[in-house]
Amino acid sequence: MDEAALIKDAQKGDITSYNTLVLHYQERVYNIAYRIMGEADSASDATQEAFIAAFRSIRTFRGGSFRAWLSRIVTNACYDELRRRKRHPQASLDALYVEDETPNPHLIAHSETPEQYTQRMELQTAIQTCLQDLPEDQRIAAVLSDIEGFSYEEIATAVGVALGTVKSRLSRARVRMRDCLQGFEELLPAAYRLTSEGP
Repeated sequence: MDEAALIKDAQKGDITSYNTLVLHYQERVYNIAYRIMGEADSASDATQEAFIAAFRSIRTFRGGSFRAWLSRIVTNACYDELRRRKRHPQASLDALYVEDETPNPHLIAHSETPEQYTQRMELQTAIQTCLQDLPEDQRIAAVLSDIEGFSYEEIATAVGVALGTVKSRLSRARVRMRDCLQGFEELLPAAYRLTSEGP
């Protein structure tokens, strides 16, 4: 994929080029939104909002990391939704909704045993639970760094804060994640438990 050429064409209004970029980045953008929001429907909404916003403002993209630029947009979409929820809390009907936990067949590693799959899912559940317990700013920093693999500089650009702020948020997030995951220790398989020396 010639990303630079696709971006240039998309900036001229070429929908096909933009859709190619969307297809390339949609899974990554959705994963960021899901880790921040903690639920599939909200993540899908944030992802859609992010790609609409990106299309509207793609002419403002001036080079650099397109992935970081998109990540900043989806992070902002998530921030907006989280702020809206604080102003207008949802009724308890949401508590009655049970999300379909059927695994996506494309995400299953067919080389793993049923026991290994179960253990991996238990770990993912524990990680997502602990992520959701983090303050929003720490959660976003942790998702971008420790799950998406962004550098400190990319995170600072994506969320619009100073480098030192990113490092501070990550440091606090990692301590809280470690403490939270230790609370799951008895529920997790031995291979995934944290030792006193650290992960």
